Amino acid sequence: MKISLPIALLALALCAPSHLVRAANQTAAAPSDAQAELAAVVGKIHAKAQAGQKTEAAFADELKELDALLAKHQGEQTDDVAQILLAKASLYYDLFGDTSKCVTLINQLKADFPETAPGKQADSILKTIARLEDAKKIQASLVVGAAFPGFAEADLAGRPLSLDACKGKVVLVDFWATWCPPCVAELPNVLAAYRTYHDRGFVIIGISLDKDQNALTAFIKDHDMSWPQYFDGKGWENKLATQYGIQSIPATFLLDGKGRIVAKDLRGPALETELAKLLAKK
Repeated sequence: MKISLPIALLALALCAPSHLVRAANQTAAAPSDAQAELAAVVGKIHAKAQAGQKTEAAFADELKELDALLAKHQGEQTDDVAQILLAKASLYYDLFGDTSKCVTLINQLKADFPETAPGKQADSILKTIARLEDAKKIQASLVVGAAFPGFAEADLAGRPLSLDACKGKVVLVDFWATWCPPCVAELPNVLAAYRTYHDRGFVIIGISLDKDQNALTAFIKDHDMSWPQYFDGKGWENKLATQYGIQSIPATFLLDGKGRIVAKDLRGPALETELAKLLAKK
């Protein structure tokens, strides 16, 4: 499990159609007609998604039902009706992978429901979609064997931090956060690898997506994480996370002494196994 970049408001988190169900059921105990009707359709969508269906053709009936609901409630400027259009946009993005259609629907949401909460979030949603699409392009270039683009920043303590300073060493670039349970769960494996291989030329550069510097500093101290950390307090908007197209964490890149990507997202004992090969002669 990874923690993925949240997209906005209700339900556009990547690969998580279950968010639609929660969105349709999160308000008052006595839902409006539009909300209750949407919840019924979303239940069908969720069931199909859980069964592995992901094509527009497979959801033709549900799309027709969403369109029928929009027609039925035409002229009603409410959050509940706007959520119907948002749910449709989410389908195209989350399940069908049709970014263009999703963007068209979000623009429609902005135009047709400007005074609703979803409508007011349209620009933010569009901005996040654009960021995610840029991130996909960046990630597609960060393949095993490729040179990992460098950076020059200051670490949490204000010291210079760069990949150039690590030339000749095996480097783990680790995007993480203290609030990310999978990151914390993986930490014992990272610590064990560091303690075993640091003296043989293994270093770690942490890139924290935290917002609370005091919490981060305390966590690092409590867990004896002695390697440098980059932190700017911007969460998912972290400068280096954006630069490298990070969409979910933990995200790691293992680099050889020449700065080339050897492996990505190693988990459990896989990190130590790879390090044993890379540092066998040291």
